Amino acid sequence: MRRTVLFIIVAAIPSVLAADSGPDGAAIYKSKCAICHGADGKGRTPTGKALQVRDLASPEVQKMSNEEMQKVIVDGKGKMPGFKSSIDQQGLDAVIAFVRKFGEPPEK
Repeated sequence: MRRTVLFIIVAAIPSVLAADSGPDGAAIYKSKCAICHGADGKGRTPTGKALQVRDLASPEVQKMSNEEMQKVIVDGKGKMPGFKSSIDQQGLDAVIAFVRKFGEPPEK
């Protein structure tokens, strides 16, 4: 009986740790950004093309500081709405970290 209880507790640890890891930047991006910027961040969606959104992998975007990116996300820019009321600081940090991945070289 003790081994079964111990096994259940040990098996549950990864789930508990994952729940404490903070917001999912990819999920936030998918729900707030992908409609315009696309799943790959290139902006090749119909909406993205119509609005001429930036390619998030471009050097122009990737050279922005986290603070500059946060300002754009929070306040909006051009036709992009701001997300001040719908993304908290942890969510902002997570989505910025996710956007940074677009600037990384593709894995081989």
